[in-house]
Amino acid sequence: MSMLNQSRAIPAPTANNPLAAALATNKVIRNTYMLLSMTLVFSAVTAAASMALKLPHPGLIITLAGYFGLLFLTAKFRDSGLGILFVFALTGFMGYTLGPILNAYLGLPNGAQTVMTAMGATGAIFLGLSGYALTSRKNFSFMGGFLMVGILVAFLAGLGAIFFELPGLSLAVSAMFVLLMSGLILYETSNIIHGGETNYIMATVTLFVSIFNLFTSLLHLLGFAGGND
Repeated sequence: MSMLNQSRAIPAPTANNPLAAALATNKVIRNTYMLLSMTLVFSAVTAAASMALKLPHPGLIITLAGYFGLLFLTAKFRDSGLGILFVFALTGFMGYTLGPILNAYLGLPNGAQTVMTAMGATGAIFLGLSGYALTSRKNFSFMGGFLMVGILVAFLAGLGAIFFELPGLSLAVSAMFVLLMSGLILYETSNIIHGGETNYIMATVTLFVSIFNLFTSLLHLLGFAGGND
């Protein structure tokens, strides 16, 4: 039975039906982590292909247009099979943009060590935070407003650092994103557990983007600390 069809086997959750609510939540958690695992693998494959072919980075404008365009389409079709297609298109595109960045770091002294350290730290942070949210079952919904404002400020500051060539601001933005993406992992995992997010496609996208930005931000910070930037 496909992930989209599984919902038909579970009664609609209501306040008077805690069993149905628990089953629905477990289904979202299971489908989210299954789809997240597949998108991470697919993104890694596209990043490896981009690296092997030595493809150039598409540039800021195409990257932003591709990201927000595919994100919009994913959200628009989140309740249909097309939503899954656009999830893979989005994560594959992000993997492609990551390839040239990884090639640039791997071409520097200690670049391989920097990449592996960033990758290991990203995995440890994600597993630790999501595991804590799942086991403690604490509600982190109070972080929503702060995260929304913080991400918007960090995004605009990041654009300013690029356009005005301010390396100090760029490092500060990376540090902000490490904290914000860590908070977003806690928030989204808690949101799934407590029924705030019932669509596993959107939950997957949120967690994937958190992991992606966490990794690239750590890569930037570690690269600077190791003298590679």
